[in-house]
Amino acid sequence: MEFLKELNESQLKAVTCKDGPLLIVAGAGSGKTKVLTYRIAYLVSKGIHPGRIMAVTFTNKAAEEMKNRLSKVIGKKAKDLWIGTFHSICARILRKEIRQLGLKSSFVIYDDYDKRKLIETCLKDLQIDPKKNPPRGIAYIISAAKNELIDSETFLEKATDYKEKVAADVYRLYQERLYLNNALDFDDLIMLTVNVLELSQETLRRYQDHLQHVFIDEYQDTNHAQYRLANLLAQKHKNICVVGDSDQSIYRWRGADIRNILNFEKDYKDCRTILLEQNYRSTQNILEAANSVISNNAQRKAKNLWTARGEGEPLTVFEASDEHVEADYVARTISSYLERGMKHNDFAIFYRVNAQSRVLEEAFLREGLPYKIIGGVKFYERLEIKDVLAYLRVLVNDSDSISFTRIINRPRRGIGDTSVKKIIKYSRDNNATFYKALQDCEQINTLQKSAVEKIKNFVKLIKKLKSFEKENLVKLVDIVLRKSGYVDALKKSEDIESESRLDNLKEFINVVAEFETRHPGLTLQSFIEEISLISDADQLDDEEDYVTLMTMHNAKGLEFKI
Repeated sequence: MEFLKELNESQLKAVTCKDGPLLIVAGAGSGKTKVLTYRIAYLVSKGIHPGRIMAVTFTNKAAEEMKNRLSKVIGKKAKDLWIGTFHSICARILRKEIRQLGLKSSFVIYDDYDKRKLIETCLKDLQIDPKKNPPRGIAYIISAAKNELIDSETFLEKATDYKEKVAADVYRLYQERLYLNNALDFDDLIMLTVNVLELSQETLRRYQDHLQHVFIDEYQDTNHAQYRLANLLAQKHKNICVVGDSDQSIYRWRGADIRNILNFEKDYKDCRTILLEQNYRSTQNILEAANSVISNNAQRKAKNLWTARGEGEPLTVFEASDEHVEADYVARTISSYLERGMKHNDFAIFYRVNAQSRVLEEAFLREGLPYKIIGGVKFYERLEIKDVLAYLRVLVNDSDSISFTRIINRPRRGIGDTSVKKIIKYSRDNNATFYKALQDCEQINTLQKSAVEKIKNFVKLIKKLKSFEKENLVKLVDIVLRKSGYVDALKKSEDIESESRLDNLKEFINVVAEFETRHPGLTLQSFIEEISLISDADQLDDEEDYVTLMTMHNAKGLEFKI
């Protein structure tokens, strides 16, 4: 095993540690990805079948990186490993097991936009004022409940004040509507996986028997639902390896519980703990400053990062009189480095909230610096991309009312909001899906004859598009864009943004082509699922040359020279 020669003493101990619970406390820049990768490779070389190893990463980008690294070490065996985010691995389990909960395996995954739209309709139907109870706030409360594995009934029982009772009513109706649409949100993926494993001892035993080794990266940022899932799956073999650092916990606002990593040694009495303290990324001056700051944290596992890279340059502290002076200083400093041969994509600017990017953007424009905001308007959130995805989603799941209401009049077909409201009312009154209501449009007495004809034509279009579902994905997307009239409408439009929307649709077809190349033979449903699970950090393109602007939270797991 040549790869073992690349490791320092602590890394080698972690990689070759015998079976049982293992806590790897990995300081920043200490090579944790290498350790995680090489431990998996070590286990495979010792005879563990790769299909019995599960490794959970924080982003899809990190999962891809781990797969690529392992492919170089163990070759084709890497494709059998269970590597992915909590969400992607749970989606995989639920596709097989969700029928036990009375739901269909063809479910779609709603993103934050879809979630808010559905909550808005719930607020309206419950006659709750969205100004006093903003959908975003309700969504946060529901998400927090699901992260604690609290279902809508239990949440209602525990609700004490007015705000909680309102949220409980919305949560109940929201969940009913999700299931009617054959949809799950991100939090459902984990909560329902835990539910199905706890509901059926036979199912739990099957996964526990199969998964001989469980690896969890960024363990300090796991929430209660993720913690429960990890421990359920590792319960039998007790071969659970968690990697993390209490000093790097940044997701408490999203339900992360630092106690998960701090109490790991209590959860697993025979646990081995290995510290990775040698930093390969920074100079000693930077580490001493970081150690000095973080030592004030009350809840942490003590460690002291060091490096063999020497002291390095003294730290520069620039005190600006306001944010404009600060932004100009940052822009000029980047320009000075560019003159010395560095590239734009060597640089990243981190801030606390997205609103802080505006002043930096203005300074970059003045300085002529190309930049990209991660977490701003993302490619998959652009109007035209969400439209084409909605068309594709109804082909695999015709219960998806959110997608149907999005595309019924895109491009314009003369089916107005009033007609849509009448269709929705009919579907609610008859406990039917939106698509079934469309098919029954002649029975909706309140609809005008002209609207009925237009709706019937739309239903014919959907049926026609469904007949092409088995085509290869690139061809299918092209058919959808042409037969729906979407591309023609953009070409005829005088809207100033039409040209850029057409360019984005061409780029989307490139995305589909790349997906088919990477995953030959996979289905439309698989493609839609992959797109649904993409995070902000996954959208970084290492080949493009621009300065990256992002929040601290989006920066997790990424590296930049400056």
